[in-house]
Amino acid sequence: MKIITKLLIIIGITLLNPPVYGNSDPLICTSVLDHGAVADGKTDCSEAFQKALDFAAEKGGGIVAAPAGQYLFKGNLLFPPGVTLRGVWEAMHHADIGRGTQLFVVGGKGEEEGTPFITLQQSSCLRGVTIFYPEQDVNDIRPYPWTIRGRGMFGSVIDVMLVNPYRGIDFGTESNELHCIRNVFGCPLREGIYINKTTDIGRVENVHFNPHSWARANYPNKPVEGKWDAFLDYLRENLIGFRIGKTDWEYMVNCFVIFPKIGFHFVHTDAGDPNVVLTQCGSDIGPIAVQVDASQSHAGLAFSNCQMMAQVIVNKSNRGPVKFSNCGFWGIPTTDHHAQIDGSGTVIFTSCHFQGWGRVHADAPAILAHGGKLIVNGCDFLDNGNHHIKLENDVKSAAIFGNHFTGGAKIENLSAGKVEIGLNIE
Repeated sequence: MKIITKLLIIIGITLLNPPVYGNSDPLICTSVLDHGAVADGKTDCSEAFQKALDFAAEKGGGIVAAPAGQYLFKGNLLFPPGVTLRGVWEAMHHADIGRGTQLFVVGGKGEEEGTPFITLQQSSCLRGVTIFYPEQDVNDIRPYPWTIRGRGMFGSVIDVMLVNPYRGIDFGTESNELHCIRNVFGCPLREGIYINKTTDIGRVENVHFNPHSWARANYPNKPVEGKWDAFLDYLRENLIGFRIGKTDWEYMVNCFVIFPKIGFHFVHTDAGDPNVVLTQCGSDIGPIAVQVDASQSHAGLAFSNCQMMAQVIVNKSNRGPVKFSNCGFWGIPTTDHHAQIDGSGTVIFTSCHFQGWGRVHADAPAILAHGGKLIVNGCDFLDNGNHHIKLENDVKSAAIFGNHFTGGAKIENLSAGKVEIGLNIE
C-alpha cells in the first residue's frame, strides 16, 4: 500500500509539473520566449535573449531554454558567469536549416575585429544550437567577428553546429583556463578554433570541420550548383582549421578539418608557446596538414594515431620536441614532401607510414630535414623507387633505423652532425 501511495504521489507531481519546454531538466531557469523572443527568423532577438541570460544570472545561474525555431540577431550576447543557453539538440546534429534551435546572425558584417556574437564568461556554456549567417555569400565571402569568444575558467561550447562562420571559436584573445569544446561541427571560412592564453588544461574534443555543413544547409546561399569547386579553392587558400598559441597541456581528441590551407597551426604569441597532446586527429586534402612555428621547449607537441594529408612543416623558429606516433601520411597532387624539418628541437616519427610524395618533382624525398634533430624508427615508406629521406648540412643529428623502405632505402646524408643509419629493410 505504501508503494502504491508513493507512486500516486509521484504521478500527481508529474502531472502538476510537466517538463518545461520539452526538456525534463529541473535546472531550467527560464525560456527566451518568456522575455520577448520571437522564433520567426525576422524579429531581432538580441535584447530578449540577453534579458533571459541576465534573469538566470540574478537567480544564481542556471539554464536558459531556447525552444526550436529561427531566432534573428543583429546584436551580441554576453553570457553571465554560471549561465547556460540550451537549445533542443542533445547531440551533434545536421546543418539543415529548418529544424532545432537556430540562431541567425546578421550583425557584424564586414567587421572582422568587431565584438563577437557570443562572449562566454566563467562557467558559462552554449549548448544544443545551430548558428547560421544567412547573409554570407559564397560568391563574395565577407568577414565577420568571431562567432564565440571565451574568457575566464570553464567556458564550454557543446553540441553546436557552426554552419558558415567566418571565424568560429576564440579561446585565445582573452585569458582563459579549462575550456571545453565538444561536439562542434561546421564550415568555418577563415579560422575554425583559436587557442591561446590558456594557463591550465583545455580540452577540444569531437570537432569536425567540413564544407558539407554549409552545402547541406538547405538555404539559397549554400555552395552548390557550380560554386563548389571555387569554394574549395577559397578554403585551401584561406582556412586555418586550428590555430594554437600559448597553452599548457591542451588535450585535443578526434579533431578533423578538410580542405584547409593549414590544418593545425602552432604559433608563438606574446603569451608564449603551445604544449599540446593530439590523439586521433586529422587534416585532409590540403597543402599543409601541420605547421609548427613554435612549441614549448620542455614539452612540445605529441601526435598519436593521427592522419595527415599532406605535409608537415616544422620551421626554424621551433625549439620544442615534435613527435608523431602511429600516424599516416598521404599526398595530394601538389605534394613533394610529407615533412620538412628545421629548428633546434627534435622531430620524431615512430611507427608511421608514408605514401604519395614526389608528385611534382619525382626526386623529392618524403622527409626533407633542413636542420634540427631527427629520429625515424619503425616506419613504412610505401612508394617504390622514390627518394625517402634527405639530411641537409645543418642537421645536428639523426637516427634512422628499423624502417621498411619499398625498393630499398634511398637516403641522402649531407649532414655534418652525428648520424646513425641501420637495421632497415626493403
